[in-house]
Amino acid sequence: MAQSTLELTPAEVQRSIENLRLERDAITLYESLSTIEKDPDRAAAFQRIAANERRHAEIWAQRLASAGASVPPVGRPRARVRLIIGIARRLGTSAVADMVQALEGDEEEAYADQLTPETAAIAADEREHAAIWRELQTPSRPAGIMTRSMSRTGQEAWHRGSRSGTLRAAVFGANDGLVSNLSLVMGVAGAASQNHIIVLAGIAGLLAGAFSMAAGEYISMQSQREVFERQIALEREEMRVMPDVEQRELAQIYRNKGLPAADADRVAAHLMEDPKIALDTKVREELGLDPDELGSPWGAALSSFVAFAIGAVIPLTPFLLGSGVPALVAALGLSFAALFLVGAGVSVFTGRNLLFSGSRQVAIGAAAAAVTYLVGTVIGANVG
Repeated sequence: MAQSTLELTPAEVQRSIENLRLERDAITLYESLSTIEKDPDRAAAFQRIAANERRHAEIWAQRLASAGASVPPVGRPRARVRLIIGIARRLGTSAVADMVQALEGDEEEAYADQLTPETAAIAADEREHAAIWRELQTPSRPAGIMTRSMSRTGQEAWHRGSRSGTLRAAVFGANDGLVSNLSLVMGVAGAASQNHIIVLAGIAGLLAGAFSMAAGEYISMQSQREVFERQIALEREEMRVMPDVEQRELAQIYRNKGLPAADADRVAAHLMEDPKIALDTKVREELGLDPDELGSPWGAALSSFVAFAIGAVIPLTPFLLGSGVPALVAALGLSFAALFLVGAGVSVFTGRNLLFSGSRQVAIGAAAAAVTYLVGTVIGANVG
């Protein structure tokens, strides 16, 4: 064994091991994202971050070795990392942007509590990673066309991480259905002991809430889509009416990306030879929109309906299969378990501790159920 040159306390050894595992998880994550990502620029960014994480892991491995401590073998990454990679394989890397940034926040927060020369350098890299993610999610905004593009800044970010937003919407939609129907069922159970009344109220709450969610999502998405389609139509018309101006704006986009003026002019002229490609480029670069990801209002409405219904059916199911106190207890047990899972799902986006997020969600649902049950009991007694 190599001679020990560094003295570490048992707590410092354990912290170094935890840091090493954190960095190894990050290596696995970013190497996986780089192989999943089809865009070469984004893939290269992920590879760059993976290289940083690999250097960080080596720092902690060397620190442990210098202290004469055992360097643990590479193990399986955390479940949270495996979940992110699995979602990215199915939905793309943009779908997990918020989750990955939450993980980066975990690392930065962990290192903020450790004041060593190693952590100072690593924390700087983590801040660089956050900047890379912001760059990946922010479409370029050429300085030469600020008057037009800045008028739309309130609408430019609609598509960024749109799949990630869909995942969040599904989690929170299920949570809405779960909490609202649990509260409704408990309120009616407190007011009336007849099982058919509880079931009727639960089914009515499920359908009313699900249709309301679906209608709201459809109207919101359709209105947004119409706005974006109008912007694209205006851009198409401008390219037809004043192609010279649009070509100059295209050239300006590429000059701002670092191309020499002559090369930028040639690229713009080449793009304008195909109006469809030129329009697609202008829409993506100037407006910050992705024509391929306008989204389906009907799909969004259906997703909202299903997510809400899945949550709402959980507290109702025991009353469909039984009645009385056993059904009431089963409804609470199933609902609390589901609330914990929803809270755990939320922690993937927020970066908070899984147990904390799950327990908080259970506490919120339990409080809502208790209040509505109490109100229902009071109203039922007075009506009776």
